[in-house]
Amino acid sequence: QVQLVESGGGLVQAGGSLRLSCAASGFTFGRYGMAWFRQAPGKERDIVAATSWSDYITYYTDSVKGRFTISTDNAKNTVYLQMNSLKPEDTAVYYCAAQKARGNTYDYWGQGTQVTVTS
Repeated sequence: QVQLVESGGGLVQAGGSLRLSCAASGFTFGRYGMAWFRQAPGKERDIVAATSWSDYITYYTDSVKGRFTISTDNAKNTVYLQMNSLKPEDTAVYYCAAQKARGNTYDYWGQGTQVTVTS
């Protein structure tokens, strides 16, 4: 049974930091690209950061470049999102996702974790 379980969300003041974790099970973690998405109220779910398993290329949406870092620990089957210099506009539900083949489709999703940044 495939599971992606996010943790680490919470309430933080602007300028603060959080580290999200996503523990994966039920599939070969090291053979999947991993990503973090977020969805703010009334908005679509958008990709925040991603990393590929084959060449470890990382992607960041422009609004988080220089502030967020995606990383993986294959020994722990976990993907992280380190978020620094948080802004109120980063407030959203954050989801991790896994994809077998590079592209726009993600095969597995977590349940999400709420991040709220206050000004």
